[in-house]
Amino acid sequence: MKHVLPILAAVAIAVPAWAQTPPAAQDPATPAVTTESAAQPAMPAKGANSFTEAQAKERIEARGFSNVTGLAKDADGVWRGKAMKAGAPHDVALDYQGNVFPN
Repeated sequence: MKHVLPILAAVAIAVPAWAQTPPAAQDPATPAVTTESAAQPAMPAKGANSFTEAQAKERIEARGFSNVTGLAKDADGVWRGKAMKAGAPHDVALDYQGNVFPN
């Protein structure tokens, strides 16, 4: 029983954070790799994400974010975490196409 309480506490803290992030797009009409000329979709694309955590952090930082923390890949293959931009905290997401989404 002693081991169950810390697990339940961790789940209770994590669940509200997941509820604030937009769902991954089910059928994005975008190319497999994002280019500068391609329009960015409105939400992260669901799919197998080959970015490592370090690559995801680097890509998010290249979009002007700093202090990227808590990156974790969700069930849809989207990297999600926290970051700072212009002195304000943001939830951020990176999909398999390399699109960065501030929330």
